[in-house]
Amino acid sequence: MTDATASAPSGGKRIELTIRALILGCVLAAIFTAANTYLGLKVGLTFASAIPAAVISMALLRAFRGSTIWENMTVQTVASVGGAMSAIIFVLPGLVMVGWWLDFPFWESVAICALGGVLGVTFSIPLRRALVVNGGLPYPEGVAAAEVLKVGSPGAEQSDEAVRENKAGLWVVIWGAIASALYGWLASARVFAHEAAAFFKLPAFLGGGATGLGFGMQFALLGAGHLIGLTVGLAQLFGLLFAWLVVVPLLTSPDFLNWLSGLGVQSLGLTLQGAPAEELAGTVWSREVRFMGAGVIGVAALWTLLKLLGPLIGGLTSALAAQAKRASGETLDRTEQDIPIKTVGVISLVALAGIAVLLTYVTQGTPLASSAPVLVIGGLIYVVVIGFAVAAICGYMAGLIGSSNSPVSGVGILAIVIASLLMLVVMGVAGVPADPSFVAFALIVTAVVFAVAVIANDNLQDLKTGQLVEATPWRQQAALLVGVFAGALIIPFVLSQLNAAFGFEGGPKGIADQALAAPQATLISALARGVISGDLRWDLIAVGAVIGVAVIVLDIVVNRATKGRMKLPPLAVGIGFYLPAAVTTMLVVGAVAGWLYEKGIKGTAFADIGRRMGILLASGLIVGESLFGVFNAGVIVGTNNDSPFGLIPADAAWPATILAVVAFAAIAWALYAWIKGVAKKVQSGE
Repeated sequence: MTDATASAPSGGKRIELTIRALILGCVLAAIFTAANTYLGLKVGLTFASAIPAAVISMALLRAFRGSTIWENMTVQTVASVGGAMSAIIFVLPGLVMVGWWLDFPFWESVAICALGGVLGVTFSIPLRRALVVNGGLPYPEGVAAAEVLKVGSPGAEQSDEAVRENKAGLWVVIWGAIASALYGWLASARVFAHEAAAFFKLPAFLGGGATGLGFGMQFALLGAGHLIGLTVGLAQLFGLLFAWLVVVPLLTSPDFLNWLSGLGVQSLGLTLQGAPAEELAGTVWSREVRFMGAGVIGVAALWTLLKLLGPLIGGLTSALAAQAKRASGETLDRTEQDIPIKTVGVISLVALAGIAVLLTYVTQGTPLASSAPVLVIGGLIYVVVIGFAVAAICGYMAGLIGSSNSPVSGVGILAIVIASLLMLVVMGVAGVPADPSFVAFALIVTAVVFAVAVIANDNLQDLKTGQLVEATPWRQQAALLVGVFAGALIIPFVLSQLNAAFGFEGGPKGIADQALAAPQATLISALARGVISGDLRWDLIAVGAVIGVAVIVLDIVVNRATKGRMKLPPLAVGIGFYLPAAVTTMLVVGAVAGWLYEKGIKGTAFADIGRRMGILLASGLIVGESLFGVFNAGVIVGTNNDSPFGLIPADAAWPATILAVVAFAAIAWALYAWIKGVAKKVQSGE
């Protein structure tokens, strides 16, 4: 493989930040943002879109004369940061859940996303040299994306195999998306069941409690499971089994509940004795066990941040010290030219002015109005100080363990707790009672900081890719800003459609009354309300925190006993504890399926190609079903019909579950067998 600069056109013109690249990047950003928004609200996970965006870009731009690796880099950058912006849904739906918004006001939502996202870009620019150039961090996803760009972009010394892989990869994404979207349509038509669940009461000698298990048949979850991998999947399975086979049976067991009652602890399960198993177990899980899961997630996220604190401080200190040794006034090479720091300052000030206007607008007509100047100034200081800190933390975490594994939810938890405590101080000084506006203000400030976090988390990964392919930093940073706005403009529309069609847990019901879990937003909004209003079940969260500590200890013990061969990621355990069983079960199935597929091709001549095809298939499965979910939401809202594609009557004696299980398994097997064959043909040249 030659140096990337070898692919420059002979005329010397550098084709990099082009209009066609920005347009294609924005289109892909809209697609991946919509898909990630749906997936994140449904299962609490988002997927990295850099590699599928790069593959699609290389396949499409190959039709244009003179396209280069750097132009593909621009497309990938815009699409990646736009898709990453969707993680704002971990906070934004909380404003609907607490009743502050009934829908997602377009310009207000765009302002929160765009202004925070712009600061995420500008705050990460001065960190590029510290963390990307001199930090010595692996940036796993950035390196992987760079390798994909190097082997697939026109102009490089490509092998015929690389060209074949590039073309085949695009079709893998497309057919994966078509298969998952088609299955999603048939499920919405009631030909197939979305999920299967069974609830039952345990015999008396096992306590007499109730429990159950669900199984969601959705290809987006299968693809997400493939991407998270076996270690994370099994950790989620551990959390699922502990919640449903230990905690739920205990909290529905008459003997255990009577014992708790004797200690003065009242539980919902005691009042529901005699109810059907599904109602008993489901209600206790949603009203009590999930709050324990929130405690597990909170402790696990904080533990992950604490583990990274030492490496973060050490890495930043050494990198900044090395940077300080550079001679002042040195002429910078093209690959070291960032957006000028004065321009960065101006852009940041404009964004902060916009945030000031936004926060002032939020306070109008509320009990906050009399304290608006103090709140706005305090909010700006909070955004600058905490925002820059989280930009550095998230950038370092992305470099150390990858953007997809970076626990940005921990940042959201810390940010909302701190913001809510500060609001309590303002309430005390102003002498005003608790009001929903205090919760809303805390959530909006947190949303801005979270936008900073998720964009910085993705940006530095993209900048690492740019460094490896010798892109021009300032051009790439301009593309990052474009991507922020591309994602910010699509998010309110998608959220409004999903809210109207399905609704969110804890919020108003949608037309179809199939509430999306939105797990992080549920947790963060509950924390805000609990801190400010004092009505949160802190006892349940405390129990979950204790369970979280036990899981952390168990992870350390297992890791040491197996010398690092086995792990039990605490955050993954918490997510398995918290998410609906039907969601977690299919994520685990996807993780196991991906592991079996990779094990089956291990040792073959096409193993590396096969692994990349697996990633592209998983991405296609997510995109296809997620985009159909967004489309379905739009049709539901437009027709005011909760099942606009229904072909089978709801009360028909149709074997939807059996058909779904058989069809799902057959399609999954066929897709994996197909991409194995594709990888073999790419390698052999057939």
